[in-house]
Amino acid sequence: MFTGIVEEVGTLVVREDQSDSAVLRIRAARVLEDVALGDSIAVNGVCLTVTGVDDGVWSTDVMAETLRRSSLGVVAAGQPVNLERAVTPHTRLGGHMVQGHVDGVGRILARTAGEHWEVVRIALPAELARYVVEKGSIAVDGVSLTVSAVSDVPSADAHPDAEAWFEVSLIPTTLRVTTLGARAPGEPVNLEVDVIAKYVERLLGGSR
Repeated sequence: MFTGIVEEVGTLVVREDQSDSAVLRIRAARVLEDVALGDSIAVNGVCLTVTGVDDGVWSTDVMAETLRRSSLGVVAAGQPVNLERAVTPHTRLGGHMVQGHVDGVGRILARTAGEHWEVVRIALPAELARYVVEKGSIAVDGVSLTVSAVSDVPSADAHPDAEAWFEVSLIPTTLRVTTLGARAPGEPVNLEVDVIAKYVERLLGGSR
């Protein structure tokens, strides 16, 4: 489990695509301070397993399912990535409960700069919209954020181009120490909705 508080921005230095998977090699510093083989590190919000460490670069295997369901399918060598180690019993829960299991890929729609923050609007798959509520929590590329506004969930008879969206307000620290500060309109982002909402829906007999 993770908290959505990014510890550092690493760099994908090597990507080795295979027939049904990929090997990623990521340069990092802080998350490698106490790393051991088999540990979990979230990369842009995706929980991955450390398979090797060599001179400040750690390796991980990414299966086809993860490549298909997350933006790791298109991340390229040289690009920055958000990194967070799994929590321990002594970790402060500064964000919210994040599993590192991406629910879908969103898309940056717009950025509106304020004096001390920036409002970012993000499109999300319609099937995830019901889990996103104003003042609720969501992880975007592994960053725990509070939802500041949401659109209506598109109805069955809505215009084909209608899409659900939500907004988050990014403080200077988030803009500075995560990759979200540089995400441009049109770029994909990994989304993980609040797992509690999914459990409540299941217990109440809803579908997913």
